[in-house]
Amino acid sequence: MSVGKNVKEIRFKRNIKQVELAEKVGITQAMLCQIERGTKNPSLQVAYEISKVLECDIEKLMEE
Repeated sequence: MSVGKNVKEIRFKRNIKQVELAEKVGITQAMLCQIERGTKNPSLQVAYEISKVLECDIEKLMEE
C-alpha cells in the first residue's frame, strides 16, 4: 500500500473529510487529493502533520 492509500484509509476510518484534513494540515485539498491518488508524495513535515491530525504513528502512513 502506498502512503496515499494509507492516508485515505485512515481518514475514512476516522470519518474526516478530505477538505477538513487538508485545512488542519495546512495544505490545499488538491494537494491532499494528489497525495491520496499517489501522484505526489508528502514531505516529511506534511506526513508528520497528517499523522498528528489522524492520530496515528507516522510509520503507519509509510507502511507497505
